[in-house]
Amino acid sequence: MIQDPVPTLLGRVLLRAVRDHAAAEGRGQLPPTLHVGIPGADVRAFEIMPGEPLDLTLRTEVVEAMCRDHLARDVVPLVWLTRTPEGHDAEDLAWAAAVGCAGSELGVRLELVVITRRSWRDPRSGVGRRWTRLRRPPSSDPHTQGVS
Repeated sequence: MIQDPVPTLLGRVLLRAVRDHAAAEGRGQLPPTLHVGIPGADVRAFEIMPGEPLDLTLRTEVVEAMCRDHLARDVVPLVWLTRTPEGHDAEDLAWAAAVGCAGSELGVRLELVVITRRSWRDPRSGVGRRWTRLRRPPSSDPHTQGVS
């Protein structure tokens, strides 16, 4: 579980995931999707179809399969679920349970974070951050730094 105070690096990675999701959703509402990897880098995604019957075993197998490539490279990935902000607490907790089971079976500690276009939240601890307005990230181009 993610606890306060959130480590600075993790906070930045999660903010990146929120910004990426907001930019993608700006082109139209997206279906709930499970992501495994590092936001802004190597990411695998599993689109969750509405009404698809996914029990704990199936969810755990999905998470394990998505994590194996990263773990083979000695990288413990972040697992995040992108969705609309409307309440999906039971669904979030079902995915959190699967992530916990997959982590135990794979021998690593995996965390699930729920991402919406303005927030992130750990569904188990309730720790999260919400923004009313997201600012653009600072430019990495030295010719445009300081220009707004």
